[in-house]
Amino acid sequence: MSEPSVVTSTSTERPGKTRRVWREWRGFMLFIVVMLLFRSAIADWNQVPTSSMIPSILIGDRIVVDKLAYDLRIPFTLERVARWADPVRSDIITFEAPETGKLLVKRVIAIPGDRIEMIDNRLVINGELADYAPIQPADLPPAVAPALYNNEVMQESLLGTSRTVMLGRWRHPGIKATFGPIEVPEDHYWVMGDNRDNSKDSREIGFVHRDTILGKANSIAFSLDYENYYLPRGERFFSDLN
Repeated sequence: MSEPSVVTSTSTERPGKTRRVWREWRGFMLFIVVMLLFRSAIADWNQVPTSSMIPSILIGDRIVVDKLAYDLRIPFTLERVARWADPVRSDIITFEAPETGKLLVKRVIAIPGDRIEMIDNRLVINGELADYAPIQPADLPPAVAPALYNNEVMQESLLGTSRTVMLGRWRHPGIKATFGPIEVPEDHYWVMGDNRDNSKDSREIGFVHRDTILGKANSIAFSLDYENYYLPRGERFFSDLN
């Protein structure tokens, strides 16, 4: 009677196949890792899905965020390795919302030690009232004008800073047009959207802690018009936010 045949092990084939896969794909995988590290700690671009920063940032803009503007973080964490600067008034920053951890984009209005108040949508910081000059839609970039919906656009100037803000014909529930005065604590910032009557900002979420700030938005990489078949807004490509 013949003896049963013995099947030899092929365990040596599996490591060889794994090595072949690694040799073929290692370049791509290393590229993915480097890109993730780069976007986490050095620079990133973020989609803006809301209208809270109109007229400076439109829905469909992809903003470029400099994550080395203020400090160096360990990738994928909020731990700082080094710190060389702090946000200043009028910087556009990205940060994690205090309660939800959601990424938000707003403008720094008041820094630690400032006393801020608002009287009928007019800012007062350290006792100085902001100056407001009306801007006509025709004087704005072509892509911005359709997003205004007949709202009032003003140039707001205060304490050596200036920005374009929009005041709406109606106010989103929970948005305060009058508050304060409030003193900004140490290591905290008061942030607001440029679309003053339709922005969930420090008037609702409170002060933003320095440690939650991820970077500074400097420019728009590119922009897609969601209301026009996602066509690109060519004039907004690589436009400056400062």
